[in-house]
Amino acid sequence: MKNLSGKVIETKAFSPNELKPSLGKKLRELREVAGMTQSELASQIGVSRSAVSRMERSEDLSVVLLKKFVSGLGATLRVDASFDSTSPVTLRVREAFGSECTNDDQLLFPLFEEESFKASRDVVLSIKPRYSTRILDGTKTVELRRRFPVQVPKGTLVYIYSTSPIRALTGTARILGVEKIDLEEMWERFSPVACIDRGDFDSYFSGLEQGIAILLGNVRPLSRAIGLSELRDRFEFAPPQSFIYANPLLREAIKNESSSLPH
Repeated sequence: MKNLSGKVIETKAFSPNELKPSLGKKLRELREVAGMTQSELASQIGVSRSAVSRMERSEDLSVVLLKKFVSGLGATLRVDASFDSTSPVTLRVREAFGSECTNDDQLLFPLFEEESFKASRDVVLSIKPRYSTRILDGTKTVELRRRFPVQVPKGTLVYIYSTSPIRALTGTARILGVEKIDLEEMWERFSPVACIDRGDFDSYFSGLEQGIAILLGNVRPLSRAIGLSELRDRFEFAPPQSFIYANPLLREAIKNESSSLPH
């Protein structure tokens, strides 16, 4: 093939695998973005510079080496399995492990992470107004769910999103505990403080033998409700069907302004 100057240049067809960036190349790019040389990273993780060079040329690395490489950059390694919400496997994973969809389209199940659920991973709970108002006035101290991660530690911050017709972030609370228990025991222990009648309880948990009880405390109404339009514009917020992890923008605003957000 000739270019515009008349010189002959060689053309070559690449396979899809050849066009896909290798793992090693991605690691090299990550190191360069972090502003470290191979020698600096090698010193940080206790290997030779040539060992780092081999990692960056590799098409495949063990989890141990991946963890070592990223730890030298000040990062932690997490590996997730992503399931489409319509996959028949998704329901079984959610039931078996108490996992939850991060949005309407997928479920992320952690295969490997250096720490379990961190307290800093605040959550947003979607709650019907007839229940959220009772949480905020102190009447309702337990939120009942079909599914919720049982490994969430005490002290995790919860943002209360009141669903339609309010459609606003209305308050915060702290998780005092999470229990997965038989439904009859749940009803006996928590019905007085869950503010739910027996008919609604049985209907909600239909088809299950166990449910999740989320114990709440340190409830604080926001000084003003943050409506859905503002949440979308300022914090890239999308209301969850059940719960989501709060994004960094929203977490930082709540942290800095306590119970009041800046206008």
